[in-house]
Amino acid sequence: MERSRPNSAYRWAFIAIASVTLGMSSPVLSADEQTPSGIIDAERISENLKSVEEGRGTASEAFRFGEELEKLHQRAEAIRLYEAALKHFPEDGNLNYALRRTRIHFAIDRRYSDRSFQQKLLRQRRAEALDLMEDVITRVQLEYVSNVSATKLIAHGTESLYMALGNERFLETHVKSSSRPAAEKLRRRLTGEYWNRRVASRLEARMVVAEVCDIARRDVGIPDAAVIMEYLFGSCNALDDYSHFLTPDRYNDLFGSIQGEFVGIGIEMEGEKGKGMHLVNVLLDSPAEEGGLRPGDFIVEIDGHECRDLTTDEAAGLLRGPRGSQVDLAFETDTGKINRSVLTRRPVVVRSVTSSIILNQEQGVGYIRMTGFQNSTEEEMDAALRELESRGMKSLIWDLRDNPGGLLDTAANVIDRFIDRGVLVSTEGRSFDQTQTFRANTYNTRNMPLILLVNENSASASEIVAGAINDHRRGTIVGRKTYGKWSVQSIIHLPGGTGLKLTTAKFFSPEHQNYAGTGIAPHVNVENSHRTLFRGRTSDEISADPDVARALEVLARRFTRSN
Repeated sequence: MERSRPNSAYRWAFIAIASVTLGMSSPVLSADEQTPSGIIDAERISENLKSVEEGRGTASEAFRFGEELEKLHQRAEAIRLYEAALKHFPEDGNLNYALRRTRIHFAIDRRYSDRSFQQKLLRQRRAEALDLMEDVITRVQLEYVSNVSATKLIAHGTESLYMALGNERFLETHVKSSSRPAAEKLRRRLTGEYWNRRVASRLEARMVVAEVCDIARRDVGIPDAAVIMEYLFGSCNALDDYSHFLTPDRYNDLFGSIQGEFVGIGIEMEGEKGKGMHLVNVLLDSPAEEGGLRPGDFIVEIDGHECRDLTTDEAAGLLRGPRGSQVDLAFETDTGKINRSVLTRRPVVVRSVTSSIILNQEQGVGYIRMTGFQNSTEEEMDAALRELESRGMKSLIWDLRDNPGGLLDTAANVIDRFIDRGVLVSTEGRSFDQTQTFRANTYNTRNMPLILLVNENSASASEIVAGAINDHRRGTIVGRKTYGKWSVQSIIHLPGGTGLKLTTAKFFSPEHQNYAGTGIAPHVNVENSHRTLFRGRTSDEISADPDVARALEVLARRFTRSN
């Protein structure tokens, strides 16, 4: 959840699922970091992941397969496997460290696939980069939800540089082959002289990092900015799961999400080694949809570049381009057919309300699917409600499944449409402006029967809605337990078009409950609901969804009783 204020800090009450950062521990050498040939096929990964998720096998077996994935640089798959294994073996030291190590390497890979990182941040002068690092440390120490020492922040930076010196992408960019032994010697020096070194102040932190820069440049030939960036990004690993430094491209992407518009082709994708870019979603009325791409397809070629083995970020770099430019794609459908399409990049409006329909005309059951909480959400929700009411809606199924969240104010304002009095949500942080209470207004409240659909990916702003509905006994929650992200992030603008997404508060339900790490359980649980990449668009397709079908049953019983 995020907030924004001009110039120094954007205080968007923003709540969205994010990747997980790490704690700090003593160094453990990683698995063999050489680059072997070949990949593990998707079927084998799927089989092993399913086995781990179901609790079959041992922690050692999961660890060995995860290391095998790491050695082949299939780090996203390794992270998923370690996370699944730790649900069954939470205290296993090898699995915990392996997950930590893999996440750091994955983050380094992402940085070195980020065009704005390479073209802007790595080209900074030493003083400029150190100033930016100091800005980050200052903001963390002033505004982060809990106190973090300079020692802890710099220790995580040292760890990140240590990992980077064993990361092939970093080494290829900054270290000549003849200097690889010197890089390994520097790793040993970091663990011997700098690991958990006491740092009393931000000024001393700057001096320590400058000292490491001198050593790395003199002994290994690594540019100052490359070293400082590892300390800057690494320091955020000392924070919670949702706090991150944002490169210029990441910063712009985030604000595109908040504003609900960006220039591109309109897809959400995830790389799968050996198969290409898996289309998780294709936005409505986008160039991609108009070009024939559908959720579930795999992009296998971008402007003549084979992309079956690229990372998501590498492919995203190829897909970026200015408004009006074209991109030539080859994509594979679920039938195995390879199609081609030339798409023109243009502004794409991201709608938060993606479906609004009457499911049962006789009973007047309306359905609204919402995929995020952004600036336009209130207006979209009001328009959808008015249109459905004009068609006879008497009850509503509100679908927040897979909704990762968004703006705090928006979430409170939208749930206010259905609750007529009392607290909707409250926040508590270290500073005065982070502590506030949102209350319901009595104006234009809808009192119709309400069903809320949630699942394990309903997070943050979605959980504000679920918490308010639950505590006010306002409706029935159907589906599966929510994600469990109950914190507020502020988006802080920093020099060079960069930013810091920083957890600055926690939020609480009307009864002052915080469900961080646990999530809200539904009133009606639907087990093993199949999830399809194609969300139905007709009333029959939507009604066939198991969660929706259960919601219709609940409303049907109420309709029968009332008649």
